[in-house]
Amino acid sequence: MNDFLRSAKDFADKHDEQVDQGIDKAGDQIDQRTGSKYTEHIDKGEDIAQQRTGAGDTTGS
Repeated sequence: MNDFLRSAKDFADKHDEQVDQGIDKAGDQIDQRTGSKYTEHIDKGEDIAQQRTGAGDTTGS
């Protein structure tokens, strides 16, 4: 399992922009499905997730 996590982190580091775009898309879907009731919380979660992958938030949600 440790090798898997290491591989996932390496992938995220090398493909930060794509990972950030995926996080944004997932956040948008969640926001849409919750009727935009939790937009502020979802955006904060997106920012935290993007900071923990690669070099940080590259998409400026």
